[in-house]
Amino acid sequence: MKYRRYLLVPIFAALILGQAVAHEPDTSIQPTGLNEDAVGTVHFTNSCAEAVQPTFNRGVALLHSFWFSTAIDTFDEVLESDPGCAMAEWGKALSHWGNPLGSTRAKTLLRSGAEAVARARNLRIGSSRERDYIEAVAALYEDFESTPDHPRAVAYEKAMESLAERYPDDAEAAIFFALALNGTADLTDKSYAQPLRAAKILEREFEAQPNHPGIAHYIIHSYDVPSLAKHALPAARQYAGIAPAAPHALHMPSHTFTRLGHWQESIDTNLRSADSALAAGSPAEALHAIDYLVYAYLQTAQDGAAKREMKRALEVFEQVTPDDRYMVAGAFAIAAVPARVALERGDWAAAMRISAVERTTPFVDAIVHLAHGLGGAHSKDLDVARAAIADLKIAEDKLSQNAYWAGQVAIQRTVVEAWLMLAEGKNAKALTRMREAVVLEDATEKSAISPGPLAPANEQLGEMLLELGLPAEALVSFEKAIEKEPGRFRGLYGGAIAADAAGQLQLAREYFTRLVKVCEKADAERPELARAHAYLKHAMN
Repeated sequence: MKYRRYLLVPIFAALILGQAVAHEPDTSIQPTGLNEDAVGTVHFTNSCAEAVQPTFNRGVALLHSFWFSTAIDTFDEVLESDPGCAMAEWGKALSHWGNPLGSTRAKTLLRSGAEAVARARNLRIGSSRERDYIEAVAALYEDFESTPDHPRAVAYEKAMESLAERYPDDAEAAIFFALALNGTADLTDKSYAQPLRAAKILEREFEAQPNHPGIAHYIIHSYDVPSLAKHALPAARQYAGIAPAAPHALHMPSHTFTRLGHWQESIDTNLRSADSALAAGSPAEALHAIDYLVYAYLQTAQDGAAKREMKRALEVFEQVTPDDRYMVAGAFAIAAVPARVALERGDWAAAMRISAVERTTPFVDAIVHLAHGLGGAHSKDLDVARAAIADLKIAEDKLSQNAYWAGQVAIQRTVVEAWLMLAEGKNAKALTRMREAVVLEDATEKSAISPGPLAPANEQLGEMLLELGLPAEALVSFEKAIEKEPGRFRGLYGGAIAADAAGQLQLAREYFTRLVKVCEKADAERPELARAHAYLKHAMN
């Protein structure tokens, strides 16, 4: 049985955009009425004027939901009423740092943060505790012009640890320390020591403050890996209700839903998040939600919906400015979305046509090179595949100072090299190379910027083993893929085909049944799905 006949055939000759009415943003979602009902409840003790306390707490709540621009505006509102409020400058400084889980920040934003620190230091600081907060955030900007971000983030984490120990009754210190632990966590540490430490802190605080936006938010980040994601589900289902006005709060539950294969919940929350982000004037954040949304649509064979969102993404990206705090996430999405639409559906011709993204970074460039490489190798256009491998190596070299992203690109390069070797008839070398990709991918975790790998290595190994007529070995790979990324279309389909070919008919029926269930709302005639229905119908007769 040739696996290519069922999974790797092109389903569409090209990416046809706009086959149905495009999804219209929900313009009724507006960033107004930012009270506790909209952004959650925070109580941050400070020495600023009594009249500004509600506004200050609202600013911190917005900061906890990563609504950075609006948080800055809110802290400016505090300063208009109380120009001597040093902690408002602290809030602005932390907001200018942006997403602590990010790895690339514009120097202009860092400069603004450093200026806020300087202003805070020049104001009368109300207490030693407040001075400690200001000096902690100052660590993020020390020599920022000439030093990388990560060591400064570690210095901030250590400062927040000391602050939390010095003021054990300060819940905000503990919460911000937990976030700092997640921000500096090593994604190759399979003990998950820092995220689990953060989760322990946060879950203790959650009992006392169930409407606090940061606690729910950071619990999701703490458990944002396949083996831990189930522990985040209560917080994930609560966070959007805590801060329904915040676009990021609407998006974050989908991190957990994606890890667990709860696709419709991910679709629902990301539709709301993307619309809310656009209404709030944050197009790059909308693109981040769209990437997760498209990923979920593709797993459920809602290809028409995925392509409509791809069209919307291209239009939204035109609104992104270079100084957008979510610029990198937006650029990642605009490269990843068309790559996912092509690769998840085995449309190799479309994969080779994906365009490069301007205003970006090497790990975003690598997404396009990966798509070109897989498209070329599967289409027997080996020159395209070889050129993509060379481009991936260039991107990897450019990331030499960023071990995590250099490693991610190395995985992508290894996957393409394996498929090229297979196309060249070097079967044994191809399998060895793909197994190397599996080892590399198993040693790390995905970044929060992405819902998942564009070409999961265990799935790729399973597909290759099927092509080589080794279904029993392929099944082992697919089972590992399904365990790590439950509910993925290609994983379930590949597992069913492998199980059938290996004579494990009950398991084949189980995987096909799960696939059909996942795809209840399918809007595409995928050959794989038709085969699943036919197989199950035959099995019942």
